[in-house]
Amino acid sequence: MIKVIPVRTEKELKDFINLPFKLYKNNRYWVPPLKREVRNLFDKMKNPFWSHAEKELFLVYRNKQLSGRICAIIDYNFMEFWDEKTAYFGFFECDNDEDAAAALFEHVREYLSDKDITKYIGPMNPSTNDECAVLIEGFYTKPFIMMPHNFEYYDELIKKCGLVKAKDLNAYYFDMKDAPFEYLERICSIVRRRVHDIKVRSLNLHDFKNEVKKIQEVYNDAWSRNWGFVPMTDEEISTFAENVKSLIIPELIPIIEIDEVPVAIALAIPDYNTVLKRLNGRLGPIEMLKFMYYKKKIKAARLMIMGVRKQYRKMGLESLLFLESFRAAQELGYTAGELSWVLEDNHPTNNTTTKLGGNLYKKYRIYEGIV
Repeated sequence: MIKVIPVRTEKELKDFINLPFKLYKNNRYWVPPLKREVRNLFDKMKNPFWSHAEKELFLVYRNKQLSGRICAIIDYNFMEFWDEKTAYFGFFECDNDEDAAAALFEHVREYLSDKDITKYIGPMNPSTNDECAVLIEGFYTKPFIMMPHNFEYYDELIKKCGLVKAKDLNAYYFDMKDAPFEYLERICSIVRRRVHDIKVRSLNLHDFKNEVKKIQEVYNDAWSRNWGFVPMTDEEISTFAENVKSLIIPELIPIIEIDEVPVAIALAIPDYNTVLKRLNGRLGPIEMLKFMYYKKKIKAARLMIMGVRKQYRKMGLESLLFLESFRAAQELGYTAGELSWVLEDNHPTNNTTTKLGGNLYKKYRIYEGIV
């Protein structure tokens, strides 16, 4: 017997958060998130995303045993930005149970239908500015920070529920010993000769608030018409920045300025999944000691944002961002990195990344369905 309920009680929310820990307990690649951080994602007081969005969480049971979860999400900023009645689904986890999964998606469609929504995409957890998509290739290595991992059957299970591919996302792996420094140096020397008053610097932590504003401006301009993009509000970017401030390394965030105006950025974060893997979702006193110990063992980073303002493209600035990112990683003693994610049809970035030694080793998928 299949039964779906909306999350209403504290116990049900706890069950929602804990379900992946049950499903993946014997999976060597899944990295447990901090439960406190997951809870904060759903908290209207701690996550400014919900100031322009609403949600409904669902749990599905088979014979009184918890089998899966899903979240219906309506982001009014996304609908206004793209002028379409498209919502999201997110936080999907489920046993390999087609009936249970179908019941979850049916409840999402019913909820969205009542809100006059015509289409939905996902998974978004809760938007493309956060963790999103389903892993469809590359299951036998651990994910980098803020990238998902799931069972191989998810793709087929979701498609059996009536959804189809909307877009695939690529993730590239870099081995630092293969980084093409000489090639990049030649390209960048040409860029510096052609572009006057160009300056490349690292993030200034002593002026963090203003630096975040500059990053926001470049990010929102560079990504503005990318598929699935929605601009981050001032509150969202501030919250994100405060959450990661203690984790970032300024040298991993090169900023390019022309005539003292920020025009391009790259943002890489050390792969803290190396640490999270050992904390089992908790961050008490013992886990803090583990955090400090394993933090020193991080030897990789994820390049999660790279953007150039539209009017400054085709000037070779991407090469400068790659060079500075590679240099910083090498000086920090990192041996590897990941660039993710890149839209499958972003051919310039995909081609450049491959040319610079990136190995396409994981693919992720976002789906769409009709309400």
